[in-house]
This record gives sequence, structure tokens and C-alpha cells, in this order.
Amino acid sequence: MARINSTPITRLMGTWRKLESLPGGKWLFSHMVGRFAPYSGSIGATIEELNPGHAVLILHDRRRVRNHLRSVHAIALANLGELTSGLAVMSALPSDVRGIITGLSMEYLKKARGRLLAESHCKPPAIEDSSEDIAFEVITEIRDTNEDIVARAKVTWRLGIDPGTRQ
Repeated sequence: MARINSTPITRLMGTWRKLESLPGGKWLFSHMVGRFAPYSGSIGATIEELNPGHAVLILHDRRRVRNHLRSVHAIALANLGELTSGLAVMSALPSDVRGIITGLSMEYLKKARGRLLAESHCKPPAIEDSSEDIAFEVITEIRDTNEDIVARAKVTWRLGIDPGTRQ
């Protein structure tokens, strides 16, 4: 039987629910996530929607995320794709399951300029056996203001039971 405790993701989701509808709440929550995961926070994306298995983030095109071609840098797009998939996956996991990225591939389809919207949908599998980890793939699509897909991230997660939570 799983222990009932406050985990980082349950605290994260509770904080989201408190802040999402407040003026400046999405910005504050996004800033808090960026403090928790500093490298992911370095791009300054804003979390627009967060529900179990679904995340939508916005990245504004500005100098700090641009390359020499005056478009959003490939690694900023990869960071956005990984962060979006992570929020979607982690928000859908039971408190006794943990995940870590084991693979990330990017497909760049068009120069990324302007306001970008990244979206991930997923339904992680049930994890029954504490001895077996499961590979789980999540796709994040990144679109520009014309709704064109500018990049697609394929993120592979290794999901497994946190040994400290099941007995």
C-alpha cells in the first residue's frame, strides 16, 4: 500500500490550483518552477495550462533565447519541449512513481519566431511491479502564432516505483 504523503508533484499541483486564476498567478507559478529547476527556468517560459497529463507553455521570442539567425535557438526549443513534457508526465503520475528522462530527440521544421506555444498530452501507464521500470514516450509540439508546428520534441521517460514509498 502506498504511503500518503506530500510529494513535490502534489505540492506543485496544489500550488498551481491556488495560483492559476489569480492575477499574475501563472507568472508567479512559472517563476517558482524556474527556481526549482533553474536550467529549465532559464528560458523564461510561462505555464498557461497544467492538468494531469496535459501541459501548455508559452515562450516569448526575445533576445536571450535567440540565435544568430534572429530566431529562437534550437536548444531553447529543446528546453521548452522537455519542460512541457515533464510537467505533463509528472502531473499525471501517482505519488509513489518517479520519472527521469532517458532520451530526447528534436525535429526542427521551421524557424521559430514570435510567441510560441508548446503542448504535451499523455497518459502514463500504470506501474504495478516495483522491480520493473517502464519506458514511456511523450511528444511535445511547439507552434508559432500561425499555428504552424516549428518543432517537435520526442522525450523518453523511465518511470518506476520510488523504493521509499511502497512496502
